[in-house]
Amino acid sequence: MNLPLEITVQGMPRSEAVDEKIRQRALGLERYCRRIQRCEVWLEAEHRHHRKGPFYAVRVRLTVPKEEIVVERQPGEDDVYVAVRQAFDAARRQLQDYERRWPGLARGHESTRRRPRTGAATRTAGRTRVTPPAGEPVPEV
Repeated sequence: MNLPLEITVQGMPRSEAVDEKIRQRALGLERYCRRIQRCEVWLEAEHRHHRKGPFYAVRVRLTVPKEEIVVERQPGEDDVYVAVRQAFDAARRQLQDYERRWPGLARGHESTRRRPRTGAATRTAGRTRVTPPAGEPVPEV
């Protein structure tokens, strides 16, 4: 699926490797919700720490039907990849909560909907007996 993704970088030069990691993480979110309409990511390097180097703040905003999911990770990691991973993990958890709140709306495909039961299986004395749906003949074994 083609996810509209906007990446904004502040306080550091833009890196193709970091952009690619953000793209991979954003596309990975589609496994949890196929109805993501837009994904915006802000990456900011804070240069207040002269001994450890910059700390990275990451903000992810996802637009889904009926809601907007916002994850903001304050500067706390000195590795940009760890900061991106933590932000997208938090976004994934919020998408899973969204799926639980809006079960029929969030799924975009038929295979996840429950199908009606057509037969019943019972277990007696270590054997499994399958009862066919009403009107169908019992197969000979």
